[in-house]
Amino acid sequence: MNFDLTPEQEQLRDAVRALGRRYGHGYFVGKAKAGEHTTELWDEAGRLGYLGVNIPTEYGGGGGGITELALVCEELAAAGCPLLLLVVSPAIAGTVLARNGTDEQRKRFLPGLADGSTKIVFAITEPEAGSNFHRLGTVARRDGDDWVLSGRKCFISGVDEARYVLVVARVAVGDGSSAEAAPRKLKPALFVVPTDAPGLTRSKLDMEIVSPEHQFLLYLDDVRVPADALVGGSLDAGLPALFSGLNPERVTVAAMGAGTGRYAIERASEYTATRRVWGGRSIGSHQGVAHPLAHAAVQVELARLMIYKAASLYDAGRDLEAGVSANMAKYAAGEAAALAVDTAVQVLGGAGMTTEYGVATLLGGVRAGRIAPVSREMILNFVAQHVLGQEKSY
Repeated sequence: MNFDLTPEQEQLRDAVRALGRRYGHGYFVGKAKAGEHTTELWDEAGRLGYLGVNIPTEYGGGGGGITELALVCEELAAAGCPLLLLVVSPAIAGTVLARNGTDEQRKRFLPGLADGSTKIVFAITEPEAGSNFHRLGTVARRDGDDWVLSGRKCFISGVDEARYVLVVARVAVGDGSSAEAAPRKLKPALFVVPTDAPGLTRSKLDMEIVSPEHQFLLYLDDVRVPADALVGGSLDAGLPALFSGLNPERVTVAAMGAGTGRYAIERASEYTATRRVWGGRSIGSHQGVAHPLAHAAVQVELARLMIYKAASLYDAGRDLEAGVSANMAKYAAGEAAALAVDTAVQVLGGAGMTTEYGVATLLGGVRAGRIAPVSREMILNFVAQHVLGQEKSY
């Protein structure tokens, strides 16, 4: 058992850390509050090859795995720049297309995902069904050689920045020509849809989160796409394609959370080690301040261990085990990040609520991390059923 990174992974971590710190949390917050995107950071990370570390080398990527992409997500977040589209575009869309796309789809989309010039966002969640793909209302039907998609999606990240959206719909398993089949006869399928396609409209959701990446409602009103928009070129590819993106999503979201927790603890520790109020001693010398920070640091480190266990299992092709670890990592990191940021705010006192000290700006994001992309309660259901052997409760 080896907990050490390879020399190449260490170099990647250090390089991404340096890049993130050159931009920093002030840059991230400034962009968010101005309603702008972190375009400069994204573009530079793309030019340096960090966005495509998990993309195969034959398509311009780094040829690594989710472990390498998790390092990128964590280190940028630890520098105060948690980029959600790293999860959506290279982790989900990149993995789905690399694993399940046709040769033509891989040639068409993966090079742009690797260098960051193409962003593909992911649309599964719906107002009624949530992310339960068994109950999705978005359907696709065949019309000649084309597919026609109809439905609604919600909480779709970064649509305004992306050229394409990877839409999860359901298709009748027969000839695919009817959307009226019983739900049990419909199966999931994924389609790469241009964000400027006729019939695809969006409306921005106002969120109480300080982030340069926005959330949207999507409306698909008879959106027509060609046959080659179907991921994998076959309806049989739909379910494997959908599941291939879920574990990378959980791992990279968890890595982003762990990095955010590290950032908050570092900011708070610097403050408490130098802030002197009573008797000339630093406030960090008091256990009432030091112990909560130490507890948060322990929780973040425990989450990191599960994150890289999950990433290693996934990269080794051990999907079933990776699924358990990825869900546990997502749960642990969500809890640890929320604890770390809340603790940082508390020990900084009034300063913790200011924009200048850069921790309260993360409260909304880490709170959302306990909900999305899968809630802590659904992870507990998963663990109870698949680890503890309990009867399904929902």
